[in-house]
Amino acid sequence: MCGRYASTRSPEDLAQLFRVSDWQPEETLAPSWNVAPTDEVYAVLERTPRDAGEDEPARRRLRPLKWGLVPSWAKDTKIGARLINARVETVHEKPAFRRAFAKRRCLLPADGFYEWDEVKDHKSGKVRKQPYFIHPEDEQVMALAGLYEYWRDPHVKDADDPAAWLITCTIITTEATDAAGRIHPRMPLALTPDHYDAWLDPRHQDTDDLRELLAPPAGGHLDARPVSPAVNSVRNNGPQLLDEIPAP
Repeated sequence: MCGRYASTRSPEDLAQLFRVSDWQPEETLAPSWNVAPTDEVYAVLERTPRDAGEDEPARRRLRPLKWGLVPSWAKDTKIGARLINARVETVHEKPAFRRAFAKRRCLLPADGFYEWDEVKDHKSGKVRKQPYFIHPEDEQVMALAGLYEYWRDPHVKDADDPAAWLITCTIITTEATDAAGRIHPRMPLALTPDHYDAWLDPRHQDTDDLRELLAPPAGGHLDARPVSPAVNSVRNNGPQLLDEIPAP
């Protein structure tokens, strides 16, 4: 699974990297070295404006979404905390994800992600979980494949009120490869730039074609380093969380 990651790039950098045409300065998020479920996270997505004509193309946007997908049919938002990840093997058929997979896909920019490995303390003999930061060797931004969904709050009467809608997202995971595979069996699935356009295009709804975009990444491009257990607490944040510590 993917339960924590780092996302520290500025919206200006992300807009240039992903060729975003629409982002609002008032939606700027602070850099985070410890992104956790239910946090707001940057997402790149394509939507056609509500007042647009039939022939107007979708616009590529950078906007904050809440991590933890709440399906449109959910009775309340609590389910989102359990739907932070979607398995690539079943994402196209699971009731919580299949509609979003066909129509509402996004990219979630990340510097890297955290996973934990069980290690034995030589002094105490106890087993503890050692966190690792896993990231591209070239330090480029990872474009994590994601889905997003709209949930209508029944307590807000006016559908045009922004408070009437909650927009949430999930990260697609796959079998771990490379350095990540030595630590945990699953990892977030990152797309290569040549697949960005097809993945984000809301008109592209052939699920078989979309699944072909989600091939596991080739090995040899990820690095992992042990980092401080301070990342275990969502209250801790800052660049020091990425500092390498002696291997356990």
